[in-house]
Amino acid sequence: MISALLYLRYYSFRNRMVARLKRLRQPKYLIGAIVGGLYFYFYFFRWMLFPRGQSGPTTMAPSPTDAVLTESIAALILLTVVLLAWLIPRKRAALAFTEAEIAFLFPAPIARRTLIHFKLLRSQMAILFTTLLLTLISNRVGGGGRAVIHAAGWWVALSTLNLHFLGASFARTMLLDRGISNWKRRVIVIVPVVLAFGVVGVWAVRALPPLTSDDLANLTAIKDYARQVLVSGPLPYLLIPFRLVVRPYLATDAIGFLRVIWPAVLLMLAHYWWVIRSDVAFEEASLEASQKLAEKVAAVRSGNWQAANEKRKAKRPPFVLRPVGWPAVALLWKNLIGAGQAFTLRLWIIIAVSVVAMLLAMQGVGGNSNWLGLVGVLAATFGGWALLIGPQIVRQDLRQDLPNADVLKTFPMRGWQVALGEILAPTIILTGVQWLLLIVAVVCLTQANHEGLPGGLVVMIGLSAALVLPLLNVILLLIPNAAVLLFPAWFQLGRDGTQGIEATGQRLIFALGQLLAFVVALIPVVAVSAVVFFLVNFVTGVFLAVPVATIASVMVLTIEAGLGVMWLGRLFERFDLSVEQT
Repeated sequence: MISALLYLRYYSFRNRMVARLKRLRQPKYLIGAIVGGLYFYFYFFRWMLFPRGQSGPTTMAPSPTDAVLTESIAALILLTVVLLAWLIPRKRAALAFTEAEIAFLFPAPIARRTLIHFKLLRSQMAILFTTLLLTLISNRVGGGGRAVIHAAGWWVALSTLNLHFLGASFARTMLLDRGISNWKRRVIVIVPVVLAFGVVGVWAVRALPPLTSDDLANLTAIKDYARQVLVSGPLPYLLIPFRLVVRPYLATDAIGFLRVIWPAVLLMLAHYWWVIRSDVAFEEASLEASQKLAEKVAAVRSGNWQAANEKRKAKRPPFVLRPVGWPAVALLWKNLIGAGQAFTLRLWIIIAVSVVAMLLAMQGVGGNSNWLGLVGVLAATFGGWALLIGPQIVRQDLRQDLPNADVLKTFPMRGWQVALGEILAPTIILTGVQWLLLIVAVVCLTQANHEGLPGGLVVMIGLSAALVLPLLNVILLLIPNAAVLLFPAWFQLGRDGTQGIEATGQRLIFALGQLLAFVVALIPVVAVSAVVFFLVNFVTGVFLAVPVATIASVMVLTIEAGLGVMWLGRLFERFDLSVEQT
């Protein structure tokens, strides 16, 4: 029977690869595959295939103390992941099977243990792909000919975690069958963990000096204090199983790898024996999970994102939609609902107030401004990344609604109203996130009291950025929405789009095109604001030059955004979904 299941997995994988290769006959996939292949070659494989004579990354052997600290931190992360697997889930064990596999395998004369082996075999495909990806990333960063060691270390760690998650789900099911509720199980898990970390806390209080602001002054001081806590006392012994899993990846050479791999493999085999020996009925829960998955896939493909989510308690919409009003607000209301409950105005106000209060408390407790300055710089950096990457993540616009363009065209709205209504929701979401990061950056940098950067100037720059960011978001969102109307056959529509190296190549092409279009759009803005800034600064000074230059930038951006919305509306009016080969 195992041979039949292996046959099934082999031909399923083979047919999937053949279908992807046949897809390359279409130009949109072929060009994407070429660009994606070149990207992976130059960024990852070149350093593996031609390590000599390259100016790529080099490996510096870490010091023994740093290696032990890294091992302890990784082990602590694994411990957290494992604890969450025991505490959070509340359902019975359910193995992921497709509807076809359930229809053919469950009624067949196949032992439950064989089904578990089939599940483990399926999971190995995903683990091997993840191992390859993580090895490419770690080799690109670390390099030094340790790709094989990294690959083996990733595979052991991921396989052990996968087996542990499966065994934990079986154990939870057995506890539920014996009348032990989820809360009792969580108490059983939490009590020994709290006792163990209580022992560590008592030891730290008695053996280590008290934590002071000097221990948090810089990264080196933080590493020194963390090393005292993690590599001495009882904590290293509590983390032994997790350190065994981490050590193969951190091995510096082949001999060291062979010395540490066998305990990790034995631990993985112990998990395998635990999973195989577990006699738990998972068929009913697997059938229910399969049906829910099929319903989600059908809902996603039909564009009904809310039905794709699990049933939850009904919540209020972002705002009350009046029967009569501006038509674009109706599309804003719809897209905000599609974005989910994480983007409600009340939630973001609470988050903003909490973050500002926490930062002010940090200033009073920290005793110095190093932390606040670092947090401010990081917040400003993340705000810049949110400006550039956010439009690719928040897609509640024409990129999601284009399959329903025939329905949108029946609305009593002009093309520019549809275009504006579609991009309003992602604009508001991204602006809210960026304003929150901007508040954090301004509060931290003004409280840090950096020399040469007065607090008043920081506040003025922050206010100027707050005025400019919404218009920049509009322009950045106009570009991909125009691309989806101009090149619908090339664009990845919705969340159920094509996956693979060709999809990666297509995303790279559009990311580069969007960046070039954005740079072109910024040229007149930068030119006008620079001229205004230098003139006003020459006459009055920088404090008046900044707001005047900001007003000039806002005026130019408003004109560009208005023209862009009108152009996008014309594209939508001329768009005919029936003649496009998507």
